[in-house]
Amino acid sequence: MTTLNRTLERADRAVKALSPGYFALVMATGIVSIGLTEAGFDWPGRALLVLAAIAYVVLAALYSIRWFRYPAEVMSDLRNPEQAFGYFTIVAGTGVVATGLLDTALAIVSVALVVLAALLWFVLGYAIPWFVLMQRDGKPILERTNGTWFVWSVASQSLAVGLAGIEPLVPSASVLIGMLAVLSWSVGALLYAGIAVLIILRIVHLGLTPEQFQPPYWVSMGALAISVVAGTGIVNMSATPMVEAAASFIGGTVVSFWCFASWLIPMLLGAGFWRHVLNGIPLRYSPGMWSMVFPLGMFAVASMRLGRVERIPWIEVIGTSFLWIAVLAWLLVAAGLIGSVIRRGVDAREARDARVKAPDAREASTSAAADTPGGDHR
Repeated sequence: MTTLNRTLERADRAVKALSPGYFALVMATGIVSIGLTEAGFDWPGRALLVLAAIAYVVLAALYSIRWFRYPAEVMSDLRNPEQAFGYFTIVAGTGVVATGLLDTALAIVSVALVVLAALLWFVLGYAIPWFVLMQRDGKPILERTNGTWFVWSVASQSLAVGLAGIEPLVPSASVLIGMLAVLSWSVGALLYAGIAVLIILRIVHLGLTPEQFQPPYWVSMGALAISVVAGTGIVNMSATPMVEAAASFIGGTVVSFWCFASWLIPMLLGAGFWRHVLNGIPLRYSPGMWSMVFPLGMFAVASMRLGRVERIPWIEVIGTSFLWIAVLAWLLVAAGLIGSVIRRGVDAREARDARVKAPDAREASTSAAADTPGGDHR
């Protein structure tokens, strides 16, 4: 087998095993980019936005290949309550990239991306729950609920953020956009409440081991933070009938959402300490790590926007300070990704060298046997 064939074979195996939630990389990179731009760091923000866009295109191609080559694996993911909701990262990633492009020369692309996000949200929003609840793999569901379920809520709120952002670009459709923004925000808020109840029931009745507390549980905080961003965006939209009807309610809830998100952060940090320090579980790179970076970046952006909209400077200061925690987390996880790729390359090369040396060793052993007295029986 040639080197090219071996490389293609490894790439094919990687595509087959691709995590449904890998678009969290786009979400995390995109929101840190938006946070840096809002804090006045335009060049770093633009650089990360380019990376997010590249990651988006690459992952879209890989997911398409996987769905075409390995439909059985895709269907297995869709029926698995522990994996299926990761596909909502596609919707959220699309919405985050669309929001990031709003203040660039490619702002018109945001409209197309928001339309795409809306279509994906509509299709996946019905298809995934159907597969998980009605076409599942036969195993109990409650004990398999986890933090990835909150991405369903995040997807709805990311659509609301995108719709609020593109409304000035399409003023002729402001009534429709306002209605859809309020609808997706409301769906996201109610989904959060329902999923939170399921997670609490799972923990109360079945417990949660340190191994089961994985990074996606941070999305429980990120879903609240993005609800704040979406809510402040809707409040600032043009005064259409649906927006006017919901503005006072949404404006009153976003502060409560921000407070609850803030309250969750120490709890999540404590759970991380319990998992990694007290129970000694190594902190290794996995695709789910991006689901921890995204909430950190989203909380920073939510705090900055809430502080400005409600004229509460200290909340804005919290957001700006928290942004650097998100940047550091992004750098660490990105380093973990690079290290993981390098390790896989080294392991593959060592395995290849071992295969090459094995025939040589057998030949040497045969030659040695032939050279010893009685070794040649011809």
